[in-house]
Amino acid sequence: MAFATETVMNIRERILDIYMHKATGRYGLSDVNQLQHALQSASLAEARGEPQSLLVAALLHDIGHMIHDLGEDPARNGIDDTHEERAAEWLSAYFGPEVTEPIRLHVSAKRYLCAVDPNYLSKLSEDSARSLVLQGGPMSADEVSEFQRMPYYDAAVRLRRYDDLAKNSSAVTPGFEHFLPAIDVALSTGPAA
Repeated sequence: MAFATETVMNIRERILDIYMHKATGRYGLSDVNQLQHALQSASLAEARGEPQSLLVAALLHDIGHMIHDLGEDPARNGIDDTHEERAAEWLSAYFGPEVTEPIRLHVSAKRYLCAVDPNYLSKLSEDSARSLVLQGGPMSADEVSEFQRMPYYDAAVRLRRYDDLAKNSSAVTPGFEHFLPAIDVALSTGPAA
């Protein structure tokens, strides 16, 4: 059990370090940085009474942008950084699927919403619309059916909605430390526990 506690503390500190030192760059073309975007996403999930696992997923969903060496805006160079896969893979050593799968599926959720909601595509930010092309565009009817059968698809869609709304330069949110207890709970039930 001491090893598990040490691992939990180490990953908590690594996550905090990433968000304090690598999340200050601009978030795509929006007027917020990665840290503000993460805090807004988590605050929206918290305000809706989401389970702590989805709150943590909302907070960490874009960590994949900060753990690669492809630069600050690879989409501008025509590169899909597959941040959702990077994040889910990296986090899955410490968190359970209730955190990692909505993260893994949040880009698919964007593609899904573009296919099933006629107004969704027109509401995407410019950078999100640009990355959509690299991510495969709106889903086909078969892809929609397959996505709807995935165990965490509904949580991924909710996460995607928070993601889309979390680009408000005047939003006021709690600091990262406010969400540390939720991270601790999610870590205590994840694979490293």
